[in-house]
Amino acid sequence: MTIGSPVEDVMDGRDAMLALGMNGEPLPFEHGFPVRMVVPGLYGFVSACKWIEDIELTTFDSYDPYWVKRGWARKAPIKTESRIDTPKPFARPKTGTVMIAGVAWAQHRGIDKVEVRIDDGPWQEAHLAAEDTRDTWRQWSLPWQATKGGHTLTVRATDRTGAVQTDRRTRTIPDGASGWHSVVVTVE
Repeated sequence: MTIGSPVEDVMDGRDAMLALGMNGEPLPFEHGFPVRMVVPGLYGFVSACKWIEDIELTTFDSYDPYWVKRGWARKAPIKTESRIDTPKPFARPKTGTVMIAGVAWAQHRGIDKVEVRIDDGPWQEAHLAAEDTRDTWRQWSLPWQATKGGHTLTVRATDRTGAVQTDRRTRTIPDGASGWHSVVVTVE
């Protein structure tokens, strides 16, 4: 299998790397020994090749990598996205304070804001946890005073360029899924 990464993305100052080791030890096989490539901000089929045996510098015009031949995009920048991790879909929390929480990501741009909507109500700004770098996922949380009945919880993120996560749902192929994430819960 072959992976193709845009040279301009690898060389633009982001923390792209060829990993030879992990935690002071040689890279374990399950994590990509002998060498693994990591390019923040691009989906894995373009940037996270494991078990590298050789690297060839060429152009996109003269070479179609493995996944491109199968209908995936040549370039695959990570989209601004977020998800709800708690409560889980179809959860049955009790009335009172329920913590809604999850993660948001926009590698190489960073997350500026996350908002949550309960049913069709107004968007409420969530609390953002500290971030290590603009390439790391960012945790977020919002306490909600849950009332009895069925509710739909929806989340959206805004990155540091001002781009708001799209509500338009798309499939994973060719360049990553999109759309707001929502969960349905029944408060007892």
